[in-house]
Amino acid sequence: MRSILRAAVLLIAATLPCSAQVTTWQTDPAHSAAQFMVRHMMISNVRGEFHNITGTLQFDEKDITKSSIEVTIDATTVDTREERRNTHLKSADFLDVANFPTMTFKSKSVARAGEGRLKVTGDLTIRGVTKEVVLDVDGPTPALKMGNSTRRGVSATTKINRKDFGVSWSRALDGGGMVVSDEVNITLDVEFLLKSQ
Repeated sequence: MRSILRAAVLLIAATLPCSAQVTTWQTDPAHSAAQFMVRHMMISNVRGEFHNITGTLQFDEKDITKSSIEVTIDATTVDTREERRNTHLKSADFLDVANFPTMTFKSKSVARAGEGRLKVTGDLTIRGVTKEVVLDVDGPTPALKMGNSTRRGVSATTKINRKDFGVSWSRALDGGGMVVSDEVNITLDVEFLLKSQ
């Protein structure tokens, strides 16, 4: 019996160094943003962003591919610098924020994609519809200590077809094409704070 207990203790002790390598980081909403860009009437780009991004990064210091991230974006904060357009984007024609006030991303796998770059595959949920997307990530940056806080940053990009998520409103142009493009370019800039252990 003693030998079994000793083996169990040794097994637990052997796992402790690995567990200690995983650190928890939380988003800093004041220094994070989610931007998007769509083509308007096939002649110009319209850009906007969302504020109030919250989330958690589980960062494996030993093997970054074992890291994971979850992010929630407040869809009600959509901002294109034009109030009427913002109101339309919040309506059932687009994001339907009355019923779906948030968008989420939850990673499923992380792969290296060159020096300082990653491919993060995960589930993106918009309007209650979940689809797998791949983020092209720069970072995370090395940890930087400033005052009482320690920070990291990442930038990520991806492209989606908005109709895949039920965001299908548009109008046909007289000369062909649509008022709003189906393809949406997304850019995430997120700063993380090390959570106190």
